[in-house]
Amino acid sequence: MRTFDYSPFYRATVGFDRVFDLLDSVASQSGANGYPPYNIEKAGDNAYRIVMAVAGFAEAELNVTQKENELLVSGQSAPTNGQDDRQYLYRGIAGRNFERRFQLADHVKVVGAKLANGLLTIELQREIPEEKKPRAIPVVAGNGQPALTH
Repeated sequence: MRTFDYSPFYRATVGFDRVFDLLDSVASQSGANGYPPYNIEKAGDNAYRIVMAVAGFAEAELNVTQKENELLVSGQSAPTNGQDDRQYLYRGIAGRNFERRFQLADHVKVVGAKLANGLLTIELQREIPEEKKPRAIPVVAGNGQPALTH
């Protein structure tokens, strides 16, 4: 099983360490077969992207669901009722059903998903509530007046 080194992201971000820890732990727990393969990309300061290789699946056969801090991506190929009239000499394109779970950090929301060229791209956005954002605290002098700043 492959493991990913997220340490370069730790240096570039503050407060997102948990995002990568959670994604890494879920990647090691979910499905020992590693199907379907995926990438996790940092698309901006508060934006992330999960790209999954889902060749052979149509939009209607894919399901992306977020419930609280869990993202569930599943694929159910359309049943053929045993009526597949193709005769395969070699079948290397996996078309099996799958279910992949990702644990998301607090305040991370799925903002969209699209399927193009066999890749499912899921856009994630971290939306920090106003009351959780950093705010400047004025420093006052000993006499109760705000300190002069230059």
